[in-house]
Amino acid sequence: MNEFTIRPARPEDMGAVLELIRELAVFEREPHAVEISKADLERDGFGPTPRFQCFVGEDQGKILAMALCYPRYSTWKGLVIHLEDLIVTESARGRGLGGALLTEVIRYARDNGARRASWEVLDWNDPAIDFYKARGGRILTDWNLVQLDTRGIDTYLEQYADL
Repeated sequence: MNEFTIRPARPEDMGAVLELIRELAVFEREPHAVEISKADLERDGFGPTPRFQCFVGEDQGKILAMALCYPRYSTWKGLVIHLEDLIVTESARGRGLGGALLTEVIRYARDNGARRASWEVLDWNDPAIDFYKARGGRILTDWNLVQLDTRGIDTYLEQYADL
């Protein structure tokens, strides 16, 4: 039997959530890339128009894992729930927290009428790839992720805003 609880996050959980985000950034070899703050998470997740839903996994009041997702809209499917990150602190891996959190996100997607749940996984993260495949996830290798960071957004607008 699991000795942990999965529940929706509360504003007071965002400090622990931010620490998990930082732990993930170290794991993904981007320790200095985290720009978000606890205040950002509190405002964006719990303000008048929440931008995301967060679930946490805790044991004896200590948050050990989190999953953060948000709605997207697909021109082909309609509502999609995008799982931005699912993080289990290294010391708590192998206890079923990741699977329980993923189940909660998938249930949330279904309960909200989503026609798809989606997320990304790094191509070198074999344990995560295996985890998702074992649960029916399809790894799409024929799509490339495209992003503009804040600098890229500014540069783009400087070059193309007048077109």
